Amino acid sequence: MRANIPFLVALSLGLAAPIAAPAPLAFAQAQQPEAEQPVKQIALNQKQIDSYLAAKKDIDAVVEKLPESAQGAPDPKVMAQLDGIAKKSGLSGYDDYLAVEDNISLVLQGMDPQSKKYVGAETLIKQEIAQVKADKSMPPKDKKDALDELNAALKSATPVQFPGNIELVTKNFDKIQAAMPQEQEEQQQPKKM
Repeated sequence: MRANIPFLVALSLGLAAPIAAPAPLAFAQAQQPEAEQPVKQIALNQKQIDSYLAAKKDIDAVVEKLPESAQGAPDPKVMAQLDGIAKKSGLSGYDDYLAVEDNISLVLQGMDPQSKKYVGAETLIKQEIAQVKADKSMPPKDKKDALDELNAALKSATPVQFPGNIELVTKNFDKIQAAMPQEQEEQQQPKKM
């Protein structure tokens, strides 16, 4: 998976920005081996974020048309189309688009949704653990499962290596969120446990 916080956690925290994109994520996962690969962190710049945002809508449109069970090697025609969209937007290709998305997602995992400030993924996961522990209405089995997931997420939380990325994503937070209407709809739906 391309993100370190489980979807349930990200959704409940309201952080599911690029993380919650089921179609692009499923397609990206089809390109990777089964084992989770750590995010290759890069130092972002404003041009990369602008290019990513310019390409996002068109790339999402292509990826949404793909079957969810896209297994094996991706269709070369689709990959060429995705590369073309990314290049037209100023990136070197679809892999560059994914690298920028990964690094934006890494920062978003640590953004407090209310204050729109970066506090770190570990802090947010610890807050979620405290909320789950305090929830008296949650069935014990669901609580145990949620806590297991959260503790696993806490162990695998990846710190942001480039502080400039935090500054750039924070500066562009509203534009990034506006580019993700599908993910915002999913965040507004009640969570199912």
